[in-house]
Amino acid sequence: LFSLQNQSYKGHGLSKGKEREQRTLIRFKTKPVNTLMDVLRHRPGWVEVKDEGEWDFYWCDVRWLQKNFDQTYMNKHVRISHFRNYYELTQKNYMVKNLKRFRKQLEREAGKVEAAKCDFFPKTFDMPREYHLFVDEFRKSPGVTWIMKPVARSQGKGIFLFRRLKDIMDWRKGTAGKKLISVEAQPVHANINPSGSHDTKSSDDQKDEIPAENYVAQRNICYTNQFSLTGRKFDLRVYVLVMSYNPLQAWLTRFTLNIDDHYVHLTNVAVQKKSPDYHPGKGCKWMLQRFRQYLVSKHGPEAVETLFSDMDNIFIRCLQSVQKVIISDKHCFELYGYDILIDQDLKPWLLGINASPSLMASSQEDYELKTCLLEDTLHVVDMEARLTGREKRVGGFDLMWNDGPVSREEGPADLFRMRTFVTNTHLGMLGQAGHGWEGQFGIAVR
Repeated sequence: LFSLQNQSYKGHGLSKGKEREQRTLIRFKTKPVNTLMDVLRHRPGWVEVKDEGEWDFYWCDVRWLQKNFDQTYMNKHVRISHFRNYYELTQKNYMVKNLKRFRKQLEREAGKVEAAKCDFFPKTFDMPREYHLFVDEFRKSPGVTWIMKPVARSQGKGIFLFRRLKDIMDWRKGTAGKKLISVEAQPVHANINPSGSHDTKSSDDQKDEIPAENYVAQRNICYTNQFSLTGRKFDLRVYVLVMSYNPLQAWLTRFTLNIDDHYVHLTNVAVQKKSPDYHPGKGCKWMLQRFRQYLVSKHGPEAVETLFSDMDNIFIRCLQSVQKVIISDKHCFELYGYDILIDQDLKPWLLGINASPSLMASSQEDYELKTCLLEDTLHVVDMEARLTGREKRVGGFDLMWNDGPVSREEGPADLFRMRTFVTNTHLGMLGQAGHGWEGQFGIAVR
């Protein structure tokens, strides 16, 4: 606990009265100036605070988090937009490390069948640490395309493809003698910049400040067995809002979809804009309902339901893989952007997770989508203390995990109903009540 008498600590959200008393005035602060700023400024009862003013809600960047979190006193109702060591899930090498460890744990405790539910990410190696393991795997499948990704950059920066070991040898020579900085080796209170995976274009988190980077080498599904939509390649952006890791509480919202045939392996909007057929007014967006209907027409409702259930599994397993290592502070929440690729067998694969998913709008439709996404995020965060805690739907969000799976049916799950248990998610389904954006902007092609 921090002492208010210590002059080195800054107090925020100090107020009298009951903690869950409804609040009509919320003082907010934010770093990114984009769609988020518009949403915050237009929210009734919310007032912007600048400089050193006291605040109740801060959508901060990670550099502020690293520098100020331990020196800031926050009252119970105060909220900030990142968990303390968020990078355990979003920095590519840490994400894979935690998923591999979690898979081994499941195999020991629950058997191989349960562990196989974590087989949703391509073969990945932390470079240069696992270079020799990578070479062994590379030689087993000659001619396969691999992709190299820097662990702490986004928007396609630093990525390259290769099929020859010589290409990776040239890269390895380029890293020889350089000091590789590892967040894992730093104390948790250090003023470092483990940027994880962020793709907010205007955010300060995007500045590349790591002198020498670690990479991951990943078998590239895009060139082998990727599902195409009307002849074009795509990936899905799915938003998951985590309110707590202890106990784990996760809300699933509607996701976005990438389509791009010229830039198959880099379907980020920042890369798509360079395509000659990119339309600045429309972007590359598909509605989720349209996407799901397309899949049903091609593969049938049962196969599509299985696909979406498999994606639910990815969202939760990833969170469970870091549940014991993430510092779960009651003041923190996180809006994650999962990037999912679907192969020709309708199997979903995890490409990466972003801790600061892009809030910059690439078109008017995208602006409306992200405005609704952020409004509903604030509804779930509930600074105004309006929710009862029993809600299973808030606007466009579904409560999919609350210290255990949440059922679509009313009432608690029991052993007699577990055989027909269906998770409380409604991605792309027709006729769902709630926020108006569900029927309009369920899926967006990034």
